[in-house]
Amino acid sequence: MDRALRWIDRPPAGETLDPQTTRLAAPIPRPPKIICIGLNYRDHAEEAKMAIPAVPTVFAKFPTAVTGHRHPIVLPKNSTKPDYEAEFAVVIGKGGRHIPEARWRDHVFGYTIFNDVSARDFQMATSQWMIGKTFDTFAPIGPAIVTADEIEDPHHLAISLTLSGELMQDSNTSNLIFKVPQLIAYLSSVFTLEPGDIIATGTPPGVGFARKPPRWLKPGDEVAVRVEGIGELVNPVVAEP
Repeated sequence: MDRALRWIDRPPAGETLDPQTTRLAAPIPRPPKIICIGLNYRDHAEEAKMAIPAVPTVFAKFPTAVTGHRHPIVLPKNSTKPDYEAEFAVVIGKGGRHIPEARWRDHVFGYTIFNDVSARDFQMATSQWMIGKTFDTFAPIGPAIVTADEIEDPHHLAISLTLSGELMQDSNTSNLIFKVPQLIAYLSSVFTLEPGDIIATGTPPGVGFARKPPRWLKPGDEVAVRVEGIGELVNPVVAEP
């Protein structure tokens, strides 16, 4: 990844890359696990009319959902309520089980940006959210991983999302209910965390389904998620062929 980023910054003589159009593969194309945390911002739980969780709400996505920066989000033919979710994500470096909160930094390789794209009609049809969360291309990750030493405190980062230029989500990771140390300790108390695992820490308020009227993703949209200190993850939206 470092070599790729150096190439982007200083391409070989005679070659240039346009940052507005260049596609990048996801920094981890096949994560061992994609672990998602739901309702981890109080005001998002309130807009969703759901109870504030006493413990982390956990679900997963399959690796087949992963896509990269400027690759399209493909809207499935069988869903009419596709939605966006800006998220700050943790990349596990050193794996482990029963990791104490005080040792969380020992297990974090870095941080990236995640868009928890969701088919709300599938998600809300059952108490188990995963089926609406793991369509192909519903896990954009990128544009790169910023190593942990580059971000002193992951709990004070601005996070926002624009949809076709309109600001939809605007918050800060300081508003997370369950912080990164708590999440790592809780998750590793249940299963082994492995190198390359992604923990998507949840989305702030402003999602499409909570708006009046709802704002669903549609072909021709462009979604841009920004996280302070990491950059911007951009994805065009297209219809399934």
